[in-house]
Amino acid sequence: MRILGIDPGFAIVGYGIIEYTGSKFKVLHYGAITTQAGENIFDRLKKIHDDLNEIIEHFKPDVMAIEDLFFNSNQKTAINVAQARGVLVLAAMNAGVKIFEYTPLQVKQAVTGYGRADKNQVQQMVKLLLSLDKVPKPDDTADALALAICCAHST
Repeated sequence: MRILGIDPGFAIVGYGIIEYTGSKFKVLHYGAITTQAGENIFDRLKKIHDDLNEIIEHFKPDVMAIEDLFFNSNQKTAINVAQARGVLVLAAMNAGVKIFEYTPLQVKQAVTGYGRADKNQVQQMVKLLLSLDKVPKPDDTADALALAICCAHST
């Protein structure tokens, strides 16, 4: 199964594509879609959508794992991230990619075995489970790969 993990954001969208076959992981690609502060919101959303379309077209994932959003502070940030998440979901839906949503607790549990693991613990387990030389940067990329691992263990 080819899994696209997405850590939704507005300035940075982390993504990671893995193959999961017979309980073995193979990393195909990972990175981040970035938008510039000060740029028009609609241009930023279009860039996120267009870049994800290219990633989906190139790697042809079977499923997409995306983080379920939870915000309790900055409403403006929450709205922008929610809009970005919407265009990410739309891109996957238009490409016929099945979508799975996971909470941060579910991801931590699946990757580390402990739902209250800290960010460093999750990143180190991503590195270990995917046999990477170093923790992927930016952090959003490691989070996206963690989402893909969670999906592999859940489906």
